Amino acid sequence: MEQEARVLRAAGGFGRARRLLAAASWVPCIVLGLALSSEALLTAQPGHHCRPDPALLPPALRALRGPALLDAAIPRLGPTRTPSPCLLLRYPDPAPRTCPGPRPVPAPNGTRPCTRGWLYALPAAGLLQSPVTQGRVLSWPPRGCCSPQWNLVCGEGWKVPLEQVSHLLGWLLGCVILGAGCDRFGRRTVFVASLMLATGLGASEALAASFPTLLVLRLLHGGTLAGALLALYLARLELCDPPHRLAFSMGAGLFSVAGTLLLPGLAALVQDWRLLQGLGALMSGLLLLFWGFPALFPESPCWLLATDQVARARKILRHFAEASGVDPEDRSLEESSLVTELAMLSAGSPQPQYQSPLGFLRTQVTWRNGLILGFSSLVGEGIRASFRRSLTPQVPTFYLPYFLEAGLEAAALVFLLLTADRCGRRPVLLLGTMATGLASLLLLAGAQYLPGWTMLSLSVLGLLASRAVSALSSLFAAEVFPTVIRGAGLGLVLGAGFLGQAADPLDALHGRRGFFLQHVVFASLAVLALLCVLLLPESRGRGLPQSLQDADRLRRSPLLRGCPRQDHLPLLSPSDSCWAGHTPQQR
Repeated sequence: MEQEARVLRAAGGFGRARRLLAAASWVPCIVLGLALSSEALLTAQPGHHCRPDPALLPPALRALRGPALLDAAIPRLGPTRTPSPCLLLRYPDPAPRTCPGPRPVPAPNGTRPCTRGWLYALPAAGLLQSPVTQGRVLSWPPRGCCSPQWNLVCGEGWKVPLEQVSHLLGWLLGCVILGAGCDRFGRRTVFVASLMLATGLGASEALAASFPTLLVLRLLHGGTLAGALLALYLARLELCDPPHRLAFSMGAGLFSVAGTLLLPGLAALVQDWRLLQGLGALMSGLLLLFWGFPALFPESPCWLLATDQVARARKILRHFAEASGVDPEDRSLEESSLVTELAMLSAGSPQPQYQSPLGFLRTQVTWRNGLILGFSSLVGEGIRASFRRSLTPQVPTFYLPYFLEAGLEAAALVFLLLTADRCGRRPVLLLGTMATGLASLLLLAGAQYLPGWTMLSLSVLGLLASRAVSALSSLFAAEVFPTVIRGAGLGLVLGAGFLGQAADPLDALHGRRGFFLQHVVFASLAVLALLCVLLLPESRGRGLPQSLQDADRLRRSPLLRGCPRQDHLPLLSPSDSCWAGHTPQQR
């Protein structure tokens, strides 16, 4: 670990070249943010109701038009008198006429399913004419050639959460499989390959001719986007030195939020879900065109050195040194030159050494840290549906919660930027988990008694804290996993987060009958996560561990800076007893 650190310092440290590359990696986050948040628009259900069928009305009501026809054909729900989305009024058969004069209008005696399709209130929810989003009756080939194929409301509404689960499963599998690929084939290789596949799959998705085809393409597309996101995250983190890791990671998150905020504008501009998918594929192709070049996305020298690929690392490190104004052959009084350090590493021409992702199961501490951070990510992402559900009655429109969540994500990233380096990763994660669990428990206990403004405040606090927990868990995991298995470890943590997100659409598949139990389970898990976070080490200001042995030295340190009295040992001085049982790297 120390020798790799000396090589990177001899190459100019976090100089001009590495800073520019780390900042340039923010730009692809806009496109990845667009792709990650597109599910919120593509699966948004707008206000809809049955198309009135005059043939089912009594003769006296068949001439009605406009609002009067809606009142006569569709039942109204609730105090707002909203038209029922899936039902028509049923009228009794007309009785035989026995006397002259106008027929009396019979009263409805029940309801029946829709017979002529649906009408949609576009301004109330989504912008896209999508089979997944708005359940529109689309035809393929073009309208007039064939009968409609997709109809995803009412009786077919279960297909919408099925599509959500499929897409999230793709992200989960992509994180796990391609995360391990990053450790075996390199960050750059996985990033370029993922973008190539994402471009082709995105274009195919825009041309999908049936719902099962769309389902499979969404799964594969999510997996490839997850691989690109993970490889970019790893490469950026390994470019930065300890004082700048947090700033550049949170900066990338803010660019991802910018992509989230741009998505509704693009949707309003193109006005069709197929065009929007095609535009996403075009953006992925542009990323591949520019960031596919080694000058903008070189292989991570940190990973090359950790896997003993010194020959490949030499050219990249020479470029870093020259761009930072450092002579690779200059030998200072304090440190050896870059050429000397690389020669010491390459002595004997070792073959590349790759570590199996299962290797961390044989460690003493690393597996526990990964398990805790994966659990924290699972809770942070899964509990968000509970806060979103509590927020919906207070903010009934579609776009306001969408922009509110994006704003809260940006606020959470700014909060981490201001506190995680000053206070440490573990105390801030502890605070975020505590706020998440407290807000969830208060909502669970006082849902029937709390006023609306209190419910809104707790929901906002819970969303803010859960966003902070998710973002910090990912950064924390990347800092405690060693370079040789960092891709696999971070992929498991991110995959746990996507598994938590899948809990909400899985509940929707069962008609929301298990939502209360889901809320109870995640609130209980948040309390358990609060206790588990205390077992984590502190990674602030430390170099990234290179091997499994380096990662196992990151043991738990005292939560407070002061030295507790019970740790004073009689044979040690007070200054030494504070660190009894801890390695020098933890001081």
